[in-house]
Amino acid sequence: MKILVINGPNLNMLGKREESHYGALTLNDLEDLIQNEFKDDKFEFFQSNHEGEIIDQIQNAPTYFNGIIINPGGFSHTSVAIRDALEVCKLPKIEVHLSNISAREDFRKNSITAPMTNGYLSGFQELSYIGGILLLKQIFDKINCQ
Repeated sequence: MKILVINGPNLNMLGKREESHYGALTLNDLEDLIQNEFKDDKFEFFQSNHEGEIIDQIQNAPTYFNGIIINPGGFSHTSVAIRDALEVCKLPKIEVHLSNISAREDFRKNSITAPMTNGYLSGFQELSYIGGILLLKQIFDKINCQ
């Protein structure tokens, strides 16, 4: 399976942010973990602090990928534009968050992007990505078996 992993704003700062929320891994460590866990799959990793760049990746994804894992970061609470791009994109998509957004500040508890994905995982730090990829692969297999 070919999977695009999109990371939004400030995720390039992993390893420097609050370890209790985000874990101790850097973004490079997280990418290595994913590639080592799923050796039979191909991944492209993309991180941006810019909303439009994330939208471009989502819009272009169906040409090159079978599914998307997205951590929109703070954009998950604010970006109607990313939400709209996810809605148009017909690939299987899973939203992931390292921290448990339901246990955080009130403004973080509502993701406006998650309803445009097949589902979301939150609060398992790096395991949110691992679980998200496992689920994405099962969704993809189910769609292709019907």
